[in-house]
Amino acid sequence: MTTVLVTGAGGYIGTVLSELLLDAGHEVRGLDRMFFGRQTLAHLEGRPGFQVIRDDIRHVGPEPFEGVDVVMHLAGISNDPACDLDPRITQEVNVDGTMRVAKHAREAGVSRFIFSSSCSVYGASDGAILHEDSPRAPVSLYARTKIESEEDLIGMHADDFAVTMLRNGTVYGISPRMRFDLIINLMTLYAHRNRKIYVLGGGQQWRPLVHVNDVARAFIAVMDAPLEKVAGEVFNVGETDHNFQTVRVAQMVRDVLPYTDVELVPDDPDRRSYHVGFDKIRDVLGFEITRTPHEGIVEIKQALERGTIDDGMRTRTVDYYRFLLEAEQIVREVAYDGAIF
Repeated sequence: MTTVLVTGAGGYIGTVLSELLLDAGHEVRGLDRMFFGRQTLAHLEGRPGFQVIRDDIRHVGPEPFEGVDVVMHLAGISNDPACDLDPRITQEVNVDGTMRVAKHAREAGVSRFIFSSSCSVYGASDGAILHEDSPRAPVSLYARTKIESEEDLIGMHADDFAVTMLRNGTVYGISPRMRFDLIINLMTLYAHRNRKIYVLGGGQQWRPLVHVNDVARAFIAVMDAPLEKVAGEVFNVGETDHNFQTVRVAQMVRDVLPYTDVELVPDDPDRRSYHVGFDKIRDVLGFEITRTPHEGIVEIKQALERGTIDDGMRTRTVDYYRFLLEAEQIVREVAYDGAIF
């Protein structure tokens, strides 16, 4: 049994990862700011070996790291539009918060530190397959903070503090903290709700697709691997055969929801396009993905039809963050002597 601290445990990947770790018999400390509410972890509370720690990685102290064997660091502002809302806060959370977590982990004697990075660090490419040693060409603040964090963490790597970076592909699938701002999830929702999908930029951008459950499995595979295979290494997480241009993703959604109209929109401010190779994680760790985009579309469609999945504002990260910032401003303006009423 291993004691694992998961930062961002209440997030899209973190909720799934925490459950898989518990299922494997590990003790899990789930640290999260709880922006999206404590209910994202409600299905795990009360399970033996699970502890919820409500804290902010910008301010967290050393106590949660004591007695921890592995830190899986997923906490952060998680997509490009959300990062652009306030670049200062994004820097504080995604970079400064990451370094605070890593320093506490190292000082507490944590032996393995696994960082959740992103294939978005590759930015805009010409369609050539990108590998872990390919040039990085970020086109967003989110990607730049991931690169800065990767470089800072590699600088901390040591024999007694093994750092591993996982560059996740574009994630899809159902999670207790559902997100409908990711391409497969969003297109499936729009097809179900509106019977229409808009594909920006003519649909030529490449995306490497990977199911949220497989991303969580990759973290566990790194934790379980011999140290010499993962220490100081970077792994892309996904499947080479699951790189698709966005117009093809829309067609896959239409295959499952055939009444859907697909409309191409030529203009797109999003310049990200990356066709990524995933041979390394397969060859070094023997890691294989278990879910396909088709299966992900079907599971989301069925959940929407059954009404068992939330599709409200909290599932759209940037909209929810904007709401919180506006609400905070209103409270500041109307509060008197520290209270509303």
